[in-house]
Amino acid sequence: MSELRFEEVSVRYGTRRRGHTVVDGVNLTVASGTVVGLVGESGSGKSTLARAAVGLIPLSGGQILLDGRPLPKRTPLQMVFQDPYSSLDPRMTVGASIAEALPRGAFARNAIAAEVTRLLELVDLAADRAGLYPAALSGGQRQRVALARALAGRPAVLIADEITSALDVSIQGTVLNLVRQVQARMRLTMLFISHDLAVVRYVSDTVAVMQGGHIVECGPADDILSNPQHPYTRQLLAAARSGQR
Repeated sequence: MSELRFEEVSVRYGTRRRGHTVVDGVNLTVASGTVVGLVGESGSGKSTLARAAVGLIPLSGGQILLDGRPLPKRTPLQMVFQDPYSSLDPRMTVGASIAEALPRGAFARNAIAAEVTRLLELVDLAADRAGLYPAALSGGQRQRVALARALAGRPAVLIADEITSALDVSIQGTVLNLVRQVQARMRLTMLFISHDLAVVRYVSDTVAVMQGGHIVECGPADDILSNPQHPYTRQLLAAARSGQR
């Protein structure tokens, strides 16, 4: 387990004169072994923050620390993306895709298949799925494979970016239950990102609310959801309650 910390993190697109700051001075701690739910509307900067954490976007200011130290070049963070189909190579079987993500040299060649089977079972998929291609799977199954692939990398921190938003409503609950089970079983440190407060409240210990590139409210999930202080948080909570009717 590891702690992920964002200190005054900023991300800016474009030039100095004609640029746009997407993430502006964000401070956020994902404590070891906990789930922080980051919620906000599209364009709030939450996905940009996640991509910066895994090195896909450079910072324009601040720093991201893992256990108090700058992230190494080969970051021990893994990310599960919104669209499982585009994140998996359609030319590779499920087993090959998961095996590719295993740490190099960590397993003998004859032990790789067994590890792939273990990871598939961890996400509630049968071992025979290893021989299939992504196109043969449902959306929910592909997202499970994406999760297994991320776990194969032995991440210090797992980042899940809108992983249920591309799924049918009937499948979302199953995937969320799986995330909770896997996180508890492995005691993972996780940053869970969604635009849906109802989804975030289901999996998170801490909730951080992001608006316009800023964290406007952050605290224990029960406190934020029972007594929100910021108008934007109250707006999100009202929308979530309305959607449940």
